[in-house]
Amino acid sequence: MLWLRSLAFNLALYVTAISVGLIATPALFLPRGAAVWVISNLSRLIVWLLGVIAGTHYEVRGPIPHGPLLVASKHQSMWDTIIMVALLKDPAIVLKRELLWIPYYGWFSQKARMIAVDRSSGAKALRRMIAQAKAALALDRPIVIFPEGTRAAPGARHDYKPGVAALYRQLGVPCVPVAVNSGLFWPRRQMLRKPGTIIIEFLPPIPPGLDRAAFMTALETSIEGATAKLLAEAGHSVDK
Repeated sequence: MLWLRSLAFNLALYVTAISVGLIATPALFLPRGAAVWVISNLSRLIVWLLGVIAGTHYEVRGPIPHGPLLVASKHQSMWDTIIMVALLKDPAIVLKRELLWIPYYGWFSQKARMIAVDRSSGAKALRRMIAQAKAALALDRPIVIFPEGTRAAPGARHDYKPGVAALYRQLGVPCVPVAVNSGLFWPRRQMLRKPGTIIIEFLPPIPPGLDRAAFMTALETSIEGATAKLLAEAGHSVDK
């Protein structure tokens, strides 16, 4: 039954995404707001389909951030990106430049002015990321970044990349850490979608003005500590 529901959801996901992309193609030639409307509503539809078909629901803890600030989230699943677009108002998400090459997903991401980073460009990529983030903040958009730069399995962690510290220092805005347990229900590199409740928790913001070392320690301690609690609450041992 789990496999059938997972298969049904994945089929619905791709059919819906492709259909919406085709139908909404004219939005790519309209002002940016049209693309933002398409991807935000598509994200909400995917989250709804996940609940209806796979029985995977979600719970939000903490106040949902809005306006010009930095949001730094644990990244366990593709779900994390989808829910950010569904919950936040016009977020500018930092993503890998290669994702822009994906038909429709990449085209709409570019039109919506997500922040694409070419990791092979070093300092140049960092300067471009900061410039794009400042432009997004000027439009009152929240900046979303996944500090580890890639998905981590539940209980695992990767080194936090310097990009998040650079944004924090250069933007001069509060940073909202985010914890999730999404990897338990939408595992990375797997087709299974497990029933249950994904929790996304928006944690107390870190005020601007800390030095790099203090900020990175505060950020990692906040995210990893809260994530471990969410995993334990769901019955997952972080020692596995």
